[in-house]
Amino acid sequence: MQAKDIKNRLKYLRREASIVDPNLANRLDEINRWVKDLKPGSLTAKKFVILFLEQLIRDAEVWLRLKTLPSYEEQQTALNALKPSLKFWYSYLFPKWLSESDSKFYIWRQKLMSGEFSGEDSELIALVVDSIQRRGGTVVKRYIADFSMATDIIVSSSHNTSLCVQLTSLSEDFFQDKFNNWESTLRFWKIDKGLLLSYNPGVTDFVDRIVNVTLYNSNNLETGIYLTFSF
Repeated sequence: MQAKDIKNRLKYLRREASIVDPNLANRLDEINRWVKDLKPGSLTAKKFVILFLEQLIRDAEVWLRLKTLPSYEEQQTALNALKPSLKFWYSYLFPKWLSESDSKFYIWRQKLMSGEFSGEDSELIALVVDSIQRRGGTVVKRYIADFSMATDIIVSSSHNTSLCVQLTSLSEDFFQDKFNNWESTLRFWKIDKGLLLSYNPGVTDFVDRIVNVTLYNSNNLETGIYLTFSF
């Protein structure tokens, strides 16, 4: 989408949401204020801001379509028709983000706007996502989940249960702090289980290992377990 189209679409969705869902309207209003003074050329130059806004617009459009279905039963039927990881996003995490206070939101918005976020792990995550999907799993990746919920990807496999996964290549010296912050974040959002994978990019088959561990635990990790795995 062009920058001008994005800003116009945000305003339109804000008006629609004011009738349908005040929580969504408030978030969109917050985002509108954040970008309203940026000229289209300046906004276009901010790659990751654009990508986040495009994601948010798609999610807002889907959410409004769901919320305007005539009955609760029809809303549930529409959610049940989605792939499991996407259903988890729209039925739980996205509405939770709309309704809850997000102390990290201001911080990561500023990092996106200033260019501090480089997306250095995007190539790895793309490889992992592609491999999971080729093996029959489903994946959701959202900036909101990444920055606010310590979740790089949301994965579902054959058992249709969803698992929030974060990847890191931090050394052992810093890993305990990483784990503590990760678990605390998941508990704050009432995400009842998760997987933190610490990998060594020097290991030849580390992508396959990530995929194997992720798919296994998406089916088998029990509620209440925040699992770490290193290789």
